[in-house]
Amino acid sequence: MVTKEMNNDTLLHVDDLKMHFPIHRGVFQRQVGAVRAVDGVSFDVKRGETLGLVGESGCGKSTTGRTILQLYKPTGGSVIFEGTDLVNLKGEQMRQMRRKMQMIFQDPYASLNPRMTVAQLVGEPLMVHNAATGAEINERVAHLLEIVNLNPAFSTRYPHEFSGGQRQRIGIARALALQPSFIICDEPISALDVSIQAQVVNLLEELQEQFNLTYLFIAHDLSMVRHISDRVAVMYLGVIVELATRDELYAKPLHPYTQALLSAVPIPDPVADAKRKRTILQGDVPSPANPPSGCRFRTRCPIAEAVCAESRPEFREIRPGHFVACFFAERFL
Repeated sequence: MVTKEMNNDTLLHVDDLKMHFPIHRGVFQRQVGAVRAVDGVSFDVKRGETLGLVGESGCGKSTTGRTILQLYKPTGGSVIFEGTDLVNLKGEQMRQMRRKMQMIFQDPYASLNPRMTVAQLVGEPLMVHNAATGAEINERVAHLLEIVNLNPAFSTRYPHEFSGGQRQRIGIARALALQPSFIICDEPISALDVSIQAQVVNLLEELQEQFNLTYLFIAHDLSMVRHISDRVAVMYLGVIVELATRDELYAKPLHPYTQALLSAVPIPDPVADAKRKRTILQGDVPSPANPPSGCRFRTRCPIAEAVCAESRPEFREIRPGHFVACFFAERFL
């Protein structure tokens, strides 16, 4: 557990969050197991900061984001947003809370209804939450499109008439419609060209400064996460293995998995790139339906010992603000 209690600077507190998807088999569809997509995740997000969440495909990053927003009902744990535990909210209470939390989805091609115009897409949250009516909706939509650098005249067009980058801007405008304080960016740039990625990330940074937004930024691209994030959490097979400030994590990673990830990031200097030591991981990521005992990373870890199979390492604070789940993290200090 990262913190024991919330303070005024903490917008979101996630404690021991679990999301298990049941596996059913047979004629009577009996449950024979579960996919442990998220299995005991804890972290805080401070007001106005960007927390980056990185890891391999299938490690549970997107599931964590969706479970925080209660798009998936968590198997266990708590999600405390502005002092309220979202897990206990239902119906109208949860609907009202959603005004303050929004999501930018990974695929701009799939997240926009092809049968709706841009005005309908961006204006729908305003109608659903009765935040505006009639001509006021059109005015707000035009203003939101201007904020994300799109021509308000595009409001009568359909999603298929836009490029990928423009569609993602429409998704961002929709997320901003209700003036939220917290936005989960679920790999918002992974489906875009490199030049467009930079434009979208710069836009997100400008909007954060303009509207005092708080981001949970989920991504694969470690260099982009380093650019946009204040702190970074590294996830592996449903658990967070390391959490630290951006500069400290990239300069002094203390978990073998983080070290392996960072060693795979290319360096623009060929001489320095040739000299540095690379960590090559062996094997594939185990199935979340049958994770290894003890430390999740032990089957691929170059420094694993017998104790790693016997018990799960505690997610502990090694240095101020630097949390690691490894028995041997002190070796790298």
